[in-house]
Order: sequence, then structure tokens, then C-alpha cells
Amino acid sequence: MAKKTYLQALNEAMRQEMERDENVFILGEDVGQFGGCFGVTQGLFDRFGEARVIDTPITESVIVGAAAGAAASGLRPIAELMFVDFIGVALDQLFNQAAKMRFMFGGKAKVPMTLRMPQGAGVGAAAQHSQSLEAWFMHIPGLKVAIPATPYDAKGLLISAIRDDNPVVFLEHKMLYGLEGEVPDEPYTVPFGQADIKREGADVTVVATASMVQAALAAAEALAGDGISVEVVDPRTVQPLDMDTIIASVKKTHRLVVAHEAVGFAGPGAEIVAQVAEKALDYLDAPVRRVAAPFSPIPFTPPLEKAWIPNADDIVAAIKAIS
Repeated sequence: MAKKTYLQALNEAMRQEMERDENVFILGEDVGQFGGCFGVTQGLFDRFGEARVIDTPITESVIVGAAAGAAASGLRPIAELMFVDFIGVALDQLFNQAAKMRFMFGGKAKVPMTLRMPQGAGVGAAAQHSQSLEAWFMHIPGLKVAIPATPYDAKGLLISAIRDDNPVVFLEHKMLYGLEGEVPDEPYTVPFGQADIKREGADVTVVATASMVQAALAAAEALAGDGISVEVVDPRTVQPLDMDTIIASVKKTHRLVVAHEAVGFAGPGAEIVAQVAEKALDYLDAPVRRVAAPFSPIPFTPPLEKAWIPNADDIVAAIKAIS
């Protein structure tokens, strides 16, 4: 398999799906000749033209609303917002329209739209451009939420999202765009609601998402020298959420750490921990630990931003605290 970056995997997924299905198109701010804020749509305007790679006004409500309407009309839009933080001005279009349309029309309406949004800290973009907001979206019935952590998963999940008849929120961590990994040249899908065990272990389960998957793998490698065997579970989608794989891992290791970059209070880890408490409490031999960002806006200054972002050392400390 060829090695590709996370960004290249996303670009390839969109190109192949646009070649396969003429109903697939892209819309968003600067997605055309500029190639997207982070370059993810680079080259697609030249390949498919302005009718299928559409530069929109700087109005997120228009982007999401147009995508929802186009999807309900039989097209398969891929909408891009420059930053997940900007979804606030389009929540009605996403939460009240796209997510609910299929239910309110008795299943007769389909809304096959994909909403791609970069999220996460680490690039010095400060409080209004660096949040991780997956907990917002996984709380809304009718939405699916993908959060890939590797180039392989990025391509496979994006193809699954484009082919899905339901609205999918697709969250891309900005610090992963340059991550390299093996990615097949041909199209393939990664199923929603199927977690992946990124590393098998016996002593403690670490459930990690997005950039924290790489941090968890680094922590597991560091702790291997101390004789602690860490199992790293990547949910890949947080809606649907594969609790069966997580519960099975906890039953094997009897310890749990949940790691995500979103703030800890009411973050996605809270749902995971709650379900483990409901379904596997008797299997736990130690208290659960959460590794997450502090409950504060993200600082701009680089030293403070670095201190704010959870990392592998934080995961190591959490594991040692319960081992």
C-alpha cells in the first residue's frame, strides 16, 4: 500500500467519489481554485470545474442550508466549513433541519450530506478557531459523527459518509493533516459504529479519539518498558458509538482511561464513562480516569496553548495512577 498523508487521503476520497457519482459535489468558502483553507480540496476545481466545486459566500448558514436542501433534492453534497467553531451560525440548518428532516417526513426524505469541518488546537489559531466540538453533534438524534485519527480511516470513513443517506458531521483534526500512513489506492469504506483496536493490551484500556489516538499510542509504547500493557481503542465514530468493543476491552483489562482533546466537562468521554459504569462497573478494578483539556477557552500564546492541550505524558500519568 502507498503511504499518503491524512490530507491526501481525504482529497483522494472526494475525487474518487466525484468520479463515481455525478451527484456528488463540493461547496464552501475558498474550496475552488484556492483549494480549501487547509488545502484539502486542492486540484478538485481543475478536475471537476466550478459547477461541482462551488465557492460560496462567507456565510456558514448558507453553506449548511444549501447542502441540506440539495441533499433532500437528490444530490450528495460535501460541504466544508473552514473551522468547526463557525458552525454556531448554522446550527438551525444542521440541528433542526438536516438532522430531523427524515424523521419529520416519515422516512420519505433522505438527507445524504457530508459536513466536513477542521477542528482542534495546536496551530496557534486561538480560542475562536481551535475547539473540539464533537460532543455537540453526537448529542443530536439524526446526525452521524465521524472523527478519524489515521489516513486509512480518514479515506474510508469519508467515502462511507458520502454514500450514507443521512447527514454526517465529519471532523478532521488540523494537526493530523500531515500524518502519514498506508492507504489503498482503490476506493474502500470503513463502517460507522465499528471501533478499531489500534494496539492490543492486557492491563488497561485507553479509549482515545482524533489526535489523542497518536498520544495514546506513544503512551502505550513508553509504558511497555515498565511492564504495563496498554490497549488503545479508537471509536472512529462517536455517533454511532461502538460501546460493545469498548466494554469488551474493559472486561479484559479491568481498567479504563478515556482521552480526548475536547474539554473534560460534558465531553464525549463522559458518555463513554457513563455507559461503562452502567454496563461493566463490576469489571473495573480501579477508578476511571479522563484525560481532557481544561474547561477554559484555548490560549493563543504558544507556551500556554501547549500546556492546555492534553498529551502522551498526561495519559501516562493517568494510567500509572490506576495501575
